[in-house]
Amino acid sequence: MTLEELNNRMLKCKKCKLHKTRINIVCGSGKNEADIMFIGEAPGKNEDEAGLPFIGTAGKILDELLLSIGVKRSDVYIANVVKCRPPKNRDPLPEEVDSCREWLDLQVEIIKPKMIVLLGRHSMARFLPNRKISIDHGKPKRLEGQVYYPVYHPAATVYRKQVLEDLKKDFLKIPKILEKIDEVN
Repeated sequence: MTLEELNNRMLKCKKCKLHKTRINIVCGSGKNEADIMFIGEAPGKNEDEAGLPFIGTAGKILDELLLSIGVKRSDVYIANVVKCRPPKNRDPLPEEVDSCREWLDLQVEIIKPKMIVLLGRHSMARFLPNRKISIDHGKPKRLEGQVYYPVYHPAATVYRKQVLEDLKKDFLKIPKILEKIDEVN
């Protein structure tokens, strides 16, 4: 299956109640065979309206962080754990995460990233359950052959400036981790 075929399947999804309130399904965007895949929580208002991930305030912060390490947005793939906006930007419910599980698993399978950067606690919980973002951010972990790298969600920096400093430091590690990806445990 290609990413385009998968996206076409996702666009018809009605697996959970979020399809009733969405404007658009936000499949993902970026390079089809990216070395780095970024996974966030769920689309917000701007993303729902445009059908693209990370285009609001958090997206601008993500773009700045990518530029700080010499990476263009077009060189990575960006997706979310949940493909439709939860009402009033509430946290995704477990059943909504489960409904989108197949879509995200297939995206990872098709893209085959060397590293998945988990943006925030919801993304981390999906792949590295029972961990805390405040403890595990900036520490790469290999699980079943895939390297995961949890970092704070860019939106968290809007309210907590220390988080922005931590996020900048964690992003600076990304090129080094990619260089030594085979050594990550």
